[in-house]
Amino acid sequence: MRDIITLGCSECKRRNYTTTKNKRQTPQKLEFKKYCRFCKIHTLHKETRK
Repeated sequence: MRDIITLGCSECKRRNYTTTKNKRQTPQKLEFKKYCRFCKIHTLHKETRK
């Protein structure tokens, strides 16, 4: 039931991370504050389409 999703940086729009989520328990899009190696700072990373 867990699906693989991709997280993209909200600043430079690059897809940096992959993770899994349970779509039944969390139907909304995930957002994490993670380090972007291209921007070299912590930015908001949002769930993107594949």
